[in-house]
Amino acid sequence: QVQLVESGGGLVQPGGSLRLSCAASGSITSIYDMGWFRQAPGKQRELVAIITSEGSTKSVDSVTGRFTISRDYTKNTVYLQMNSLKPEDTAVYYCNADVVTPREGYLELWGQGTLVTVSS
Repeated sequence: QVQLVESGGGLVQPGGSLRLSCAASGSITSIYDMGWFRQAPGKQRELVAIITSEGSTKSVDSVTGRFTISRDYTKNTVYLQMNSLKPEDTAVYYCNADVVTPREGYLELWGQGTLVTVSS
């Protein structure tokens, strides 16, 4: 089964750092855009950052300069390095990827979500 598996969430103090990882597994022909979304309690899911197959990145204004998205093509993995974390960053973070598989063709995948809690 083709899936995304996330890791790296946890509890961190304001100003601290976390690194989220999201690995795609299974038979995959290619991966296009990959990204991170988050959903805080009582709020809609929002895009945090994306990275294209060519490495171009974009992030929401609230995290620009603090978060960095990157990917490892050999591991089919996308990362989100989060620095200078703020309480308002507290949310469940979801990995997303557009992939092509030999059997199913195009698929949009979502990770299971990993909770990031920023609190003192």
